[in-house]
Amino acid sequence: MNYHFTAIITKEGKWFVAKCAELGVVSQGKTVEEAQKNLKEATELYLEKEKVPRKSLSKKAPLITTFELKYA
Repeated sequence: MNYHFTAIITKEGKWFVAKCAELGVVSQGKTVEEAQKNLKEATELYLEKEKVPRKSLSKKAPLITTFELKYA
């Protein structure tokens, strides 16, 4: 069964830091692609170790968007 998770990736210095929004798992990489790969591996390990109930995981991809506003 495939489940969907949200990766939030930010640039911090020379590293890209990736965080799984649903579980709080964090990893990093020198590129966006490496950070995503490392986050996927870290999330798989977390799910195995913590024995997260499958019914609490989402099978549908979330709709994520950004917006801009002027704040003075």
